[in-house]
Amino acid sequence: MKKENIEYYRLSNGIKIVHRRTQSPVSWLGLMVNAGTRDEDKRVSGMAHYIEHTVFKGTESRTAKQIINRIEDIGGEINAYTTKEETTFYAAAPTRYYGRTTELIADMVFRPSFPKKETDMELGVIMDEIESYEDSPSELIYDDFEALVFGGHPLEMPILGTKKTLRHISREDTLRFMQENYYTEGMVFFSMSSLPMSKVVAIAEQYLTDSRYNRMRAHERRAPEMTHAEDAYYHRHTHQTHVMLGGKAYRLGHERQLALYMLNNILGGGSMNSRLNMALREQRGLVYTIESTYTPLSDTGYWCIYYACEPQNAEQCEQLVRDELKRMTDTRLSQYALQKALRQLKGQLTISSENQENYALRMAKLMLHTGAAPDWKEMFSQIESLTPEILLDTAQEVFDSKNICTLRYI
Repeated sequence: MKKENIEYYRLSNGIKIVHRRTQSPVSWLGLMVNAGTRDEDKRVSGMAHYIEHTVFKGTESRTAKQIINRIEDIGGEINAYTTKEETTFYAAAPTRYYGRTTELIADMVFRPSFPKKETDMELGVIMDEIESYEDSPSELIYDDFEALVFGGHPLEMPILGTKKTLRHISREDTLRFMQENYYTEGMVFFSMSSLPMSKVVAIAEQYLTDSRYNRMRAHERRAPEMTHAEDAYYHRHTHQTHVMLGGKAYRLGHERQLALYMLNNILGGGSMNSRLNMALREQRGLVYTIESTYTPLSDTGYWCIYYACEPQNAEQCEQLVRDELKRMTDTRLSQYALQKALRQLKGQLTISSENQENYALRMAKLMLHTGAAPDWKEMFSQIESLTPEILLDTAQEVFDSKNICTLRYI
């Protein structure tokens, strides 16, 4: 199937392929697996991230050094990351080495060996990562906030896990998790390359059909329930007061997803002229950074606002934030303000589309969870259909004060 310059294919074992043909001499490619933190048992919290690290430590036919050299000897780069829902392994390499790179990723994902000496050393690396994370309140607060919003649901668990749970992970636990959660119907092979789709499919069929995983997942995920307003105060040894507030939001692919993206951009997106940045930083000098984010997931999502301020300014900052939220829910955008917001968001998306890495990863995520990866032109068309009425209705539903959770580090 082909739409614009994005093409789709499904291998015989269920792995989906999404490919965008480019003119670049560099290819971006990888495997996104529908397995993440939300699929873990609390006893082995951090397992998905642990696997992301340790598949680099050896396969049935390669040592850790051979894995690194296989890609870096050709000037390529290989990387991986873990989220609440996905584990992704990907690389960038000169296109002439496309097959070599695909084979390496397949070897790591399908045939990891988890040699004890190397994985024990890597466990120490992950422990250091946890300590570094815990020393950064601006990062740690996201984990604590997700635990507040998704309390009682697997989405509450931190991606890194804890030192206690990681110490109890065995090789058997690791292999069991992969067997239960790495399944071919939940994998996307994504590609951006100058190669034609026929060549991409031929290479994928050569290296990705010999999978040892089941076709379907061993269990079903359950969606979280609705959010109710909650306040939490955590005592942390920090100079500033760190605050995060927000709540649940639309899932990936929801008909109002783009409306919320636009509202988030107006409220506290990456631009210096966002309402929150103007109200708290530019006009009053109360914060160095204030930002809002919207994170859609496969069956839910959440939005949040984060800032840090001097303790004596905490009450004023929070009131200003809530005033801006109320303004979003009470006042319809004028046509002029709407057109300005549309122009800004479209410009940001255009610039973002030039980042090949981000484009490839976004393409994979959409393919994994919605079955298609619309290009930017299609998104522009959907964005331009937004009206002040749709945006107001969306704001009133998502930013309802009855559903806002607030977390403060004091």
